[in-house]
Amino acid sequence: MTGHPPLLPLLADDALSPAAKAVFDDIRATRGSDFVNNFWRALAHDPELLRRTWEGVKAVMAPGALDPLTKELIYIAVSATNGCEYCTWSHTAGARPKGMTDAMLMEVLAVAAKANETNRLANGLRVPVDEAFLPAAAPQGTSVK
Repeated sequence: MTGHPPLLPLLADDALSPAAKAVFDDIRATRGSDFVNNFWRALAHDPELLRRTWEGVKAVMAPGALDPLTKELIYIAVSATNGCEYCTWSHTAGARPKGMTDAMLMEVLAVAAKANETNRLANGLRVPVDEAFLPAAAPQGTSVK
């Protein structure tokens, strides 16, 4: 909500190429919703970029070792850290129906902020990584895969 207009117009459904329409159809089917947000409408100017980006997001956000709320919280933390207002809003909206509370939002932002601070301190001071944090060395004659 920067107040700036987009660099390219957001494409309405009736302005989509057949390739972009196919991606929008998959977005709707995957999400079980008719809503396609502005991010995808901006990317629809380049149907191949739209497809690649959607496939990547769909794969990463699909069921896996992390639960859906945790994935949204990570997305919020990274988006806030990167200064992406759009993604911070989008993934906050996505996290709420998955159970995110205001307290959880505040905590994830506090953790992200603290990680940024301590990362900068460790990098600035060039602190060597403790041996205890590294995997044990492979025994002689074997290789680590």
